[in-house]
Amino acid sequence: MTELKSVLEALLFAAPAPQSAEDLKALLARAADSCEEPAVRALKRTRVAEITAALEALQAELEAAGRSFRLTCVAGAWQFVARPEFAPWLQALAGERARPARLSQPALETLTIIAYRQPITRAEIEQIRGVSVDGVLQTLLERGLIEVVGRAEVVGRPQMYGTTRTFLEYFGLARLEDLPGGDELRRIPVERPPALLTVEPGLATVPPEQLNLQAPPAPSLPEAPAPDTPTGFPEPARRPESESDA
Repeated sequence: MTELKSVLEALLFAAPAPQSAEDLKALLARAADSCEEPAVRALKRTRVAEITAALEALQAELEAAGRSFRLTCVAGAWQFVARPEFAPWLQALAGERARPARLSQPALETLTIIAYRQPITRAEIEQIRGVSVDGVLQTLLERGLIEVVGRAEVVGRPQMYGTTRTFLEYFGLARLEDLPGGDELRRIPVERPPALLTVEPGLATVPPEQLNLQAPPAPSLPEAPAPDTPTGFPEPARRPESESDA
């Protein structure tokens, strides 16, 4: 029987775009439905976990072999990429690509806070940074690095922000769990406004005696996992804030 790892290698080599494990599972099933060969049909019910394990094994083999390319997973999708040391020859072949504009330091600091504390409101970000972030948030939204993920259950129902798939691709991360440890940032206290309450007679959603006028405690955040290899995502700068973020 054709080894699953070899089939996945061929698919990723020919694929025009990165493929997730779920995408590859669908391709295996589609091939089995259109082909009567036993070796092809045998892979129809391959589980996502098996595909991921095979990809990780292939990734390790390529690393050990020291090839000019490697298998990488970015934002949950797998692809072959050339190693950075071969960039001069590849640039001569394909030409220079226009690089996206670099993020400013205020933008990086704000993005770091959102990445580690999401979902988070603008007011909470400003409590941590100590300056207005309206302009920076707009820039990050336009770049597709963050998005509105909901509204907070507090007075005014402010929008809450989180990172996007583009964020993972921008920093070369497979998933948010691969972020470097950010325990210090997670420990910065943030005071939330009082919870939204309905107190007008006839409109209360709970009996008056059960209304709690105290602000709910901020939810505890899980400890950040310590990755095996730093990804280079910037730690927030700790300095007096006085610059304009516009």
